[in-house]
Amino acid sequence: MAKVVVLARSFARASSEPLEILQEAHLEVERKANPEPENEEVVAGLIGDAEGVIVGVDRIGRVVLERCPNLRVIAKHGVGVDNIDLEAAKEHGVVVANAPGTNTESVADMAFLLILSCARNLPLLMENVRKKIWGSQALGVELEGRVLGIVGLGRIGRSVARRALGFGMQVVYYDPLVEDEAFRRVSLEDLFSIADFVSLHAPLTPETKHLVNERLLSLMKKDAFLINTARGELVDEEALFRALKEGRIAGAGLDVLSFEPPFESPLLTLPNVIVTPHVAAHTKEANIKMGKIAALNVVRVLRGEEPLFRVV
Repeated sequence: MAKVVVLARSFARASSEPLEILQEAHLEVERKANPEPENEEVVAGLIGDAEGVIVGVDRIGRVVLERCPNLRVIAKHGVGVDNIDLEAAKEHGVVVANAPGTNTESVADMAFLLILSCARNLPLLMENVRKKIWGSQALGVELEGRVLGIVGLGRIGRSVARRALGFGMQVVYYDPLVEDEAFRRVSLEDLFSIADFVSLHAPLTPETKHLVNERLLSLMKKDAFLINTARGELVDEEALFRALKEGRIAGAGLDVLSFEPPFESPLLTLPNVIVTPHVAAHTKEANIKMGKIAALNVVRVLRGEEPLFRVV
């Protein structure tokens, strides 16, 4: 009986269906808590002699692949695979599969929640009520007529754009790989210059790490907001901290940061920053879809078949 280790913390949280898919395939399933997802030594020890693993943010690199010779398939409980060394997996003959499209609407909802929360300074209003302060001296802004700049017009970026149109916003986008006549394509520099809200939806690659740097932040309007529900490392957080602290941009809404949990991050000390705990994909619907595809990817590979969504 082949063994599958589940490290993804939210796997089968909303429904037992994903777990049942593994069990009905007569796989031995072990769910393990991972206290140090960035530590490959820990990850390797948890996977052990398993042939399959379902991961969330757990780091899978050469250390893991060399210490887990039985491993045949790595299934991402999600979409982004930047935590997996794809080249090393390919060298070791390990299949990597993900679950694209499963969290599109959930992440788009969260991005727009952050846009609205920034526009109306929602955390301050809620805190005032808790302190028995009624009303606020601060004025919010309407979204109608404002410019939303989307960096990365993939599934999620398009879904955010669709929501923005419903609020009467103008949408511009930057994506070197996508042309969409429904929206105006601009350069990255122009996007940061003209947008009232910049929403990041690009994958994390060596080319996009710290894409949002001091130079791009300096182009933003003083009353503009940065929204990130993609990957924390897309942003140079030291540069963002300075821009926010000095009032060079109005604020930021962040569901992801470079290091998580980010309790030591100076960004958490700023009143014009909204931080949520990397939960954009955490809805019942996304959890079920993501879990079922991750489980099916594992089952299919261990049966000698192609996964539903192969990365390598």
